[in-house]
Amino acid sequence: SIHWTVKMALKIEDLDPDGVLITVNWEAMDVGWSFFIPCLDVEKAQLQLKEVEKLKNWKFKTQTCVENKKLGLRVWRTM
Repeated sequence: SIHWTVKMALKIEDLDPDGVLITVNWEAMDVGWSFFIPCLDVEKAQLQLKEVEKLKNWKFKTQTCVENKKLGLRVWRTM
């Protein structure tokens, strides 16, 4: 039998640190705002955020943390 897998293409600014698509509304994010990325692979999330920084000429500060019993990354836009 043949099995087909359909995967949506990621946009360069989309995140998928654990293989689950996370779409952020970057255009609505002002300096000083933050959001939480629930993920186990926080290092991959940080690498993906570095790409977004380059693309948008922004800067982020990140902190690994647990929120609502979920491990992840808190991200602040600093520039």
